[in-house]
Amino acid sequence: MCNCNGRLCKRFLFATTATFAAGTLTINIPQGTYGSGCRYCLVIGTALPDTATINAPVVITIGEGTETYPLINCNGAQVIARNLRTRKIYPVVVVTNADGGSFRVLNNVGCDDNRLASIDGTAPAAAAAEGGA
Repeated sequence: MCNCNGRLCKRFLFATTATFAAGTLTINIPQGTYGSGCRYCLVIGTALPDTATINAPVVITIGEGTETYPLINCNGAQVIARNLRTRKIYPVVVVTNADGGSFRVLNNVGCDDNRLASIDGTAPAAAAAEGGA
């Protein structure tokens, strides 16, 4: 994976831009061509926008391109904003198909378990705000 032994990975992706719009967190990586099946070390080198909601899906754009590629967890689920941390290495692999592609994280990205404890046909209760009464 991304075991660099004190050196930078040969396929190091340092993302310096993160934006939040239309309910989606977008991470921009350097311009380049990213090969299907190739592994990369993704590092988010910027703070995530304060406006990003915790359940916002995360997508990746490349350079000046407008096409978005979902960031997918190793279990096949969409990565959401609350799963990401800045300055952490995420080993990813590029997965392509006839219509586009995605970046799949090679290990589980979140300490948080995003699952509900149970379902009963009603909407889940909103989490209490921190520091609130």
